[in-house]
Amino acid sequence: MASPKSLTLVVACDNHYLILLAALIKSIEANLRSGQPIDVYVIEDKLTNTNKQKLQNSVNSNITSLHWQKMEEVIPAGMQLPLDKSSYPLNIYMRLFIPYFIPKEVDKVLYLDVDMIVQADITSLFEIDLGNNYIAAVLDPRIITFDNSWGGILNYEELGFSGQTRYFNTGLILMQLKSWREHDLTTKILQCIDANKKYLNYPDQYGLNVALANKWFELSPLWNHFSTIDTNEKPFLIHFVERKPIYQSYNYNQGFKKTFYHYLHQTEWKNFKPIGESFRYIKKFKNIWGKVKKMF
Repeated sequence: MASPKSLTLVVACDNHYLILLAALIKSIEANLRSGQPIDVYVIEDKLTNTNKQKLQNSVNSNITSLHWQKMEEVIPAGMQLPLDKSSYPLNIYMRLFIPYFIPKEVDKVLYLDVDMIVQADITSLFEIDLGNNYIAAVLDPRIITFDNSWGGILNYEELGFSGQTRYFNTGLILMQLKSWREHDLTTKILQCIDANKKYLNYPDQYGLNVALANKWFELSPLWNHFSTIDTNEKPFLIHFVERKPIYQSYNYNQGFKKTFYHYLHQTEWKNFKPIGESFRYIKKFKNIWGKVKKMF
């Protein structure tokens, strides 16, 4: 019997959040169909060799193959990153360049933010027929539609959209690579972000939602459940938006936090203890400073 075809996943990560990625991969491995291999492409934002080795030692090599991609090397020649004024790291834009470095024979790729824990078999996502849609994603439960007054597309009328256009969260994106490349979506998204900087709240989400409006397949909300929202259902995927469970200040669903540490304790970070709030502010400052330096 032929071995199953590998599933291709992409993440982007720095040293601070690599601990989150370790737990995420363990959760994916634990819920996969028996014998299903995965290729995980890690877009590394200045990762140290020590941390890369810790992650390598944490994964099950019979299931997971890690592929390292330096952040500065995945950006195609001639493309420029938007320098927004948010405290989000520049690696949030790396998902836009996935179609350019993944092998051409790969049809679909699952992009995941690293602040997630999976509780279901991701194989089922790859089996979805996306039809004429470019991606599959989950409706953002906080924003929902373009006309949201604090996080939506504030100039939606100017851009010719209905205020009721549905708005997706970009933490989980199942990408159809061939159609993405054929329609040069990365260029269109970058141009959109650059032309609308004064309206950006969540920069990458703004560009993706405008460029892909009404051309995305809506997944069950269980595939991107925010940790800030309590539920009686078991989510397929927990997304630790806002405070992460690595901080002492995490004060959302404690069951989700327990699940995170269940998987973390199976990694090289098994003795990790939650850290203070000062580390979070230092990270935000470094993100902003990194963008300022690129402006001059």
